[in-house]
Amino acid sequence: MAVYTEVSDEALAAFLAEYDLGAVQSFKGIAEGVENSNFLLVCESGRYILTLYEKRVKKDDLPFFIGLMEHLAQRGVTCPLPVRSRQGEALGRLAERPAAIVTFLDGLWIRRPTARHCAKVGEALAKMHRAGDGFALSRPNALSIGGWPALLAAAEARADEVAPGLAGEAAQALAQLERAWPAGLPEGVIHADLFPDNVFFLGENLSGLIDFYFACNDALVYDLAICLNAWCFEPDASFNITKGRALIGEYERVRRLEPDEVEALPILARGAALRFMLTRLVDWLNVPPGAKVVPKDPLEYLKKMRFHAAIKTARDYGLLR
Repeated sequence: MAVYTEVSDEALAAFLAEYDLGAVQSFKGIAEGVENSNFLLVCESGRYILTLYEKRVKKDDLPFFIGLMEHLAQRGVTCPLPVRSRQGEALGRLAERPAAIVTFLDGLWIRRPTARHCAKVGEALAKMHRAGDGFALSRPNALSIGGWPALLAAAEARADEVAPGLAGEAAQALAQLERAWPAGLPEGVIHADLFPDNVFFLGENLSGLIDFYFACNDALVYDLAICLNAWCFEPDASFNITKGRALIGEYERVRRLEPDEVEALPILARGAALRFMLTRLVDWLNVPPGAKVVPKDPLEYLKKMRFHAAIKTARDYGLLR
């Protein structure tokens, strides 16, 4: 989450006049994240998140995101539920941006996940994959391997300012991944961005999943690969196999991986690391002046990409078979 676009009191009042939320009690921007402008909105009827869609989010994709949250909520996944206006619309326009209000989920995101947290995430991810079955809309993953050359092209001229030799290393990794990228894996709706700041906990219990604005249709095991990157490394960039075992084990308790998914996991994990390194690199080099946003370090994912390059089998991530 972040704030790129400021909202005046007058514009907010005009926008909220279409909703039955009661009087506004507070309204403040949320600085974390990198994609959209997000605000915590407190009204007489409760707490909400107001999002203005910016940057990579296309207006034509918004019905997919809104519909998916409603679909998942109906099937038992605890996630934000879009709030509809008096006219039944879940999408509006505010400050010249597409905008939506969703319900607020209680809980905190975990800065230092334990193996127990990883187990809960693995279970929740598999349940989300199951719940996504039957969703009528589809959206291709614009940030899968086909989208990475454009990301590299957008950053490579200045990449070596971030780390010497970074442009060449990224180009080499991309070429290797393009040759090895698997096809024909089981597909469905994936979250594609299930990082710790998109998962809420109340104590040891997972209380909800948020931020579905990268969700798409892709290989289900690619979502697991993203989570291995996001949840199972320590601050020194070492992989914690105990966390990996917990994440994969609980995922498999709900949805067992097929043999071709197991075989593909190392290459998908390396690809996921490259994807987030590239998007972070682009964002790092292109923070808009005055934006209330904290860009994330691309070199964190360069280290993870190097780790995955040496992995041969999914057992190295903790798979117990």
